[in-house]
Amino acid sequence: MPAMPDPAELPDVENYARYPSLVDRTVFVTGGADGIGAAIVRNFARQGSKVAFVDKNVEYAERNVQACVDAGAAHTPRFYEVDLLDIEALQAACAQAIDDLGGVTVLVNNAANDERHTWDEMTVDYWNDRINVNLRHYFFAIQALAPNMIEGGTGSIVNIGSSSYMMQEDFFPGYAIAKSAVEGITRTMARTFGPSNVRVNTVLPGWCVTERQLEKWWSPEGEAGTMADQALKKRIYPDEFAQMVLFLAADDGGACTAQSFMVDGGRF
Repeated sequence: MPAMPDPAELPDVENYARYPSLVDRTVFVTGGADGIGAAIVRNFARQGSKVAFVDKNVEYAERNVQACVDAGAAHTPRFYEVDLLDIEALQAACAQAIDDLGGVTVLVNNAANDERHTWDEMTVDYWNDRINVNLRHYFFAIQALAPNMIEGGTGSIVNIGSSSYMMQEDFFPGYAIAKSAVEGITRTMARTFGPSNVRVNTVLPGWCVTERQLEKWWSPEGEAGTMADQALKKRIYPDEFAQMVLFLAADDGGACTAQSFMVDGGRF
């Protein structure tokens, strides 16, 4: 059985920073139903932002919306059921969010899937699936929402990457290769959108403890290896990771673009 979190070690979000510039800021998050994405949605809602998110897991999405309401969010997050393999559906959700929120000034490209696989079992179809699940929708979400930011003269795009491609491990090459390309999107688009005051950055998690990670991939040996590699001998939780995303979305991060920020406890 996985070692579940000790409530005493979970971060106390009430002691985290409040950003006045995020009050009523309009935010669109992909993959916001569970894990890191759900924490990003909750933390923006806690800041008073107007949040819309997409996911295909309706049950978890509705649960996360209710968690925001229960926590006293000033604006109830809007959820659109979307399979991000369907780019037309994603584009339609982006357009709907612009209408529902009165524009979108922050995009968090988060959705991904780190299913394990090996290089020798890779097929062309599975390769395409890994690229489409973990990379393609990032670009098309930007394409759909950046014009609204450019028109408004401001915006922040935060692409969630992964430290996986730095690990030199071979248990999910399609995922790791796709995630390495996220930084290419960031640097290219940052140069393109900079004159319009639209910033683009990457935030990379290390081993971030989510329900999925504990249920599917956790082992005592794996966690021991992570702790040996990290400078900080502690688990990293989604609420902690979300704080870097908030900073980059807020005016406080207004001088940051074309950069990659690691939130990994000092593993790399």
